[in-house]
Amino acid sequence: MSRRWIEANKNEFARDVMRDFCMTAKELEDQFARFDENGAVSFAAMRDLLGNMMNKGLLWRLKDTAHHLFRTSPDDHVISRMLDWAIGYIFHECIKLKEDAYQQQHYAPMFRALKRQDQYEEVQELGDSLGAVLFQTRESIEREVRRVTFIVEQSRELICRYYARHGENRLLARLLFDKNELVRSVFKEQYDALISSIYQDVPERMYIQAAEGLIECGRPEEACRAAHEGVRLNPACKRAKAVLAEAEALLQSTSPRRVKVS
Repeated sequence: MSRRWIEANKNEFARDVMRDFCMTAKELEDQFARFDENGAVSFAAMRDLLGNMMNKGLLWRLKDTAHHLFRTSPDDHVISRMLDWAIGYIFHECIKLKEDAYQQQHYAPMFRALKRQDQYEEVQELGDSLGAVLFQTRESIEREVRRVTFIVEQSRELICRYYARHGENRLLARLLFDKNELVRSVFKEQYDALISSIYQDVPERMYIQAAEGLIECGRPEEACRAAHEGVRLNPACKRAKAVLAEAEALLQSTSPRRVKVS
């Protein structure tokens, strides 16, 4: 991909990174909660999250998109580079986590079955030594979970800082509106800081831009909901009231006419 093309589509790349980061973080959080409960990470879930070269999963696509966005921008900044590094590190750490999950899910039961064989006593000394590897695998998973959790936490802070330059990105605003529950669940106590960083302590801007973007793509009903929220946050905002009026007019013009019954 050329640098010029990526720059021309930077808003889309920025939206995609935010969306895929949130979806990835949520999936990892669910897996790590599972590990806290029963000491296991799902190999199938990690396999699907990563995918492969011919069929890339969510995390692989996130890593690739981050490389395109953060490595080719003419306004390269240390925050961009650090966020690219963090996402890449998560990706490669999860590859190790997937392999350890496979060992724990498939090879550990095989070894425990061998220990139940009558002939095991003949090689018990060797077998017990080999069995120690199972404990080491669990320790490895614990370390990988801690590392990924830490990097995801730091990535949230980096995202808050990087996206401060995307205050006029309507695609991002639409995402933050459409997937608000997901974004809140991922950023948690940092959600307000994220919105404040992007919209400079004027939170209604997110809803106004989301409504404008939704009008552009012909979704007046959702645009009305977004605009209503903008007006609720700042009843004196003329731009919010104007976009609400535009959305309501579009909704009225596109609504099916009622058939009069004679």
